[in-house]
Amino acid sequence: MGSASSMLTQYDIEEVQEHCNYLFTQQEIVSLYKRFCQLDKNAKGFISADEFLSVPEFAMNPLSQRLLKLVDGLNFKDFVAFLSAFSAKATVPQKIELIFKIYDSDCNGKVTFNDIIQVLHDLTGSFMSDKQREEVLSQLLHEAGYTRESYLLLDDFVKILDNPGLKMEVDVPDD
Repeated sequence: MGSASSMLTQYDIEEVQEHCNYLFTQQEIVSLYKRFCQLDKNAKGFISADEFLSVPEFAMNPLSQRLLKLVDGLNFKDFVAFLSAFSAKATVPQKIELIFKIYDSDCNGKVTFNDIIQVLHDLTGSFMSDKQREEVLSQLLHEAGYTRESYLLLDDFVKILDNPGLKMEVDVPDD
């Protein structure tokens, strides 16, 4: 599974569906497989960072370098699992877990003030000064009951971001 020359069997589709907690239909998984094979230019069975960067929307994303740490070298099953956070069927905690991973740049399970400042810098560029970013973040953390010295864990992110209005969805086109 994963090379352009191979085809998905019904067993493969069901296995991937189970791996992504049934957040995609079988037809969506087939569509994702076609897209995966297009990205896997050398038919290696996984997608490299360079192959991900060939997607203009991905390359233009201000968080692309952080996202690359999460997606470089994914096989098809893990590619679908990664994308499942963007499914309309994904729960808010599942979506927040991906957000947390983006902020946790050193993968230690903790997000620091500086981790968040760096993401804010990536997102705002020159539109905000370092001082403005620090002031905004300090105020936000204070309102949520945290300080600059706090380490935020995944549970903290869920507590802060668990909002019924949080949308993080991508439609998978049916080919």
